[in-house]
Amino acid sequence: MKEIRIIDQTFRDAHQCLWASRMRTGMMLPVAEQMDRIGFESIDLAGGVHFDVGVRFLKENPWEKIRLMCRKVKQTPMICTIRSTGGIGFNVVPNDIQLLWIERLIANGMRIFRVFDPLLDLDNNIYQLNYAKELGAYTTGVLAYGHSPVHTDELYAAKAKELVKRAKIDSFMLKDAPGLLTPDRVKTLIPAIKKALGKIPLELHTHCTTGLGPMTVLEGVKAGADRVHTSIAPLANGAAQPAMQTIVRNLRAMGYAVNVNDGLVDEVSEHFRKVAEQEGKPVGVPAEYDAFHYEHQVPGGMISNFQAQLAQAGLSHKLPEVLHECARVRSELGWPIMITPFSQFVGTLAVLNVVNGERYRVVPDEIKKYALGYNGKLLAPIEPNVLDKIMTNGSQSIAPKPPAPEPGVPALRKKYPNMSDEERLLRHAYAGTQVEDMFAAGPIKTDYVYETPLLRLIEDAMKRPKRARVTIETKDFRLDLRAAPDSIT
Repeated sequence: MKEIRIIDQTFRDAHQCLWASRMRTGMMLPVAEQMDRIGFESIDLAGGVHFDVGVRFLKENPWEKIRLMCRKVKQTPMICTIRSTGGIGFNVVPNDIQLLWIERLIANGMRIFRVFDPLLDLDNNIYQLNYAKELGAYTTGVLAYGHSPVHTDELYAAKAKELVKRAKIDSFMLKDAPGLLTPDRVKTLIPAIKKALGKIPLELHTHCTTGLGPMTVLEGVKAGADRVHTSIAPLANGAAQPAMQTIVRNLRAMGYAVNVNDGLVDEVSEHFRKVAEQEGKPVGVPAEYDAFHYEHQVPGGMISNFQAQLAQAGLSHKLPEVLHECARVRSELGWPIMITPFSQFVGTLAVLNVVNGERYRVVPDEIKKYALGYNGKLLAPIEPNVLDKIMTNGSQSIAPKPPAPEPGVPALRKKYPNMSDEERLLRHAYAGTQVEDMFAAGPIKTDYVYETPLLRLIEDAMKRPKRARVTIETKDFRLDLRAAPDSIT
């Protein structure tokens, strides 16, 4: 009986998809030890967006978060993922800065390191994988899945073969961030990649965006996947991963062994159900199938941003046009995979084209740099007439050839003396006072208190201005709260 291993996404990608990465460390720590004992192959903890949200919004030091979690999760290795040339941001950063990120992530407790390149240009990430390996990390080679005429089974088999040859990877991951894989596609794609990998285990990562995620995972296992990525409901489904509880139940019914502790899974599930209820966070629900998603391929979070941007301009009715324009722009730009940063590139350009009424009249710097190869080699050429417009209308101050990479760490250490490399990296990534504001917020709160609905109601009522009296009454109960006379404003 073949054993299928589970890689958990509850602490990383699940709340990234459903809660805009707003899961605080204090929400994780109460169940960290249970997660450690469930029996996962590994637990995904952090990526670039979690550093970003931690610094800018949650005011939690991401390095402290990693250290706190590693003290609780001792047996199960935890994963960090970095996106090749951009590190944790959108701009291309020097290679040695990238390597310093890897070094400090591993030094702070990350035991599995993954790096992926959205263009599938392996020159962008092979050196990082090999460096992580030198530092003793378990390395996973990643190929992002794209749905287009150029993203063929033959392309992925060739790229997987190149990964195995150039990097001493321990495992391989097929990363379907947009949720575009189908049960039919994995039947041919996974065997093609497996043949190139040999004995290296294959991980399958997909989302439920189109409603096909659970069936895709099950068919992927039948096609040869050795490990699958899931999240613990209620942080599953929707735009997140398939629910672990359902996938495990179905895999066992299909005759596979899945050695996880179901009782501990239930405990974690109940914890996050209570957190979601108390914090007013959404829980994942199965999505309806939408064939249009395969045309525009825009991630769910971006669609909500489009709606807000268009509403501000009084153009809410233009949303369908923007989504159609995304599909057109993507084909013209050589079919980039719709994940960060290219989903943002395509989406921004589509909005500009629609709002301005003239296509490619305004060309952001990032688009011109992309066309010139600043992000790496393109899998397909940009349409010639579109390329002409990009070169003509884009900034003329952008060098036609990407500059040769120069070391960045010496200058970084000179600019920020007398501090740790961890803090230097944060200051390199975040401008202004964002890092100071994060430190000023104080240490991370490590506990989480469940409040009863009644207590939350009372606290909310007492915070309201110009309140002299609050009365809460039920059939068998009455509570009167009165403010002191001199406290009424």
